Amino acid sequence: MEKHIKITEKPSLYDRLEEMDALEIVSNINNEDKKVAHAVEQVLPKVAQVVEETAKRFGKGGRLFYIGAGTSGRLGILDASEIPPTFGIPHDRVIGLIAGGDSAIRKAVEFAEDDTAQAWKDLQKYNINNNDVLIGIAASGTTPYVLGGISDAKAHGILTVGITNNPGSPLALDSDIAIEINVGPEFLTGSTRMKSGTSQKLVLNMISTGLMVRIGRVKGNKMVNMQLSNTKLVDRGTRYIMEELGLGYEEAEKALKKYGSVKLAVEALK
Repeated sequence: MEKHIKITEKPSLYDRLEEMDALEIVSNINNEDKKVAHAVEQVLPKVAQVVEETAKRFGKGGRLFYIGAGTSGRLGILDASEIPPTFGIPHDRVIGLIAGGDSAIRKAVEFAEDDTAQAWKDLQKYNINNNDVLIGIAASGTTPYVLGGISDAKAHGILTVGITNNPGSPLALDSDIAIEINVGPEFLTGSTRMKSGTSQKLVLNMISTGLMVRIGRVKGNKMVNMQLSNTKLVDRGTRYIMEELGLGYEEAEKALKKYGSVKLAVEALK
């Protein structure tokens, strides 16, 4: 049986990289990176669909899960880890899982991505159910860990989404909603940490931020529910309150610390 032809494995449009000087290298990488936003633009209707479907499930207490291996897995974990401090929701509402477990975040775990059964085992620890959404991320669209997780979740009535850089790949075909981002061959042949990873990061930003806006964690254009976990964020929140209520800095800061968030302070004082 002929294997799926992966765009992400096609030869780079550039050759003799070792003969380029530093400016040529970074200029050519930049030329390739310019293609990423356009490729993402082509899939925006599917991204918006994921936002809306996830928001519906969040209203019923549902959660958002990301699964991936290598770069894709790390990007899912990165996105999930930034949601609590940015939007003030519990850490168990958006969850990122990587093949090989948490140790694989820093150091690759050999052959972890080749186990088709492990993702579902990992997800069951969280009692995943049909109020939740599962997003599988795989540049190749063929990662066994991701494909197994998507297949098992789908069999249990869970909405599945595939983010891949290979249109028509198994992940795209197996998922309920397929986000197929064709960024073309990588500058360094097969190095999907580059354009493919960049495109995935852009889409994950859109999904999680769009979701948070849709479920009311943003007001106007402000992060009114952010956690006050450092001086920078306390200062930012103070300035939001000053702008919203016309207070002086000290009075706004006092209100922020009293009520614990911009949203609660504004609601209490407005």
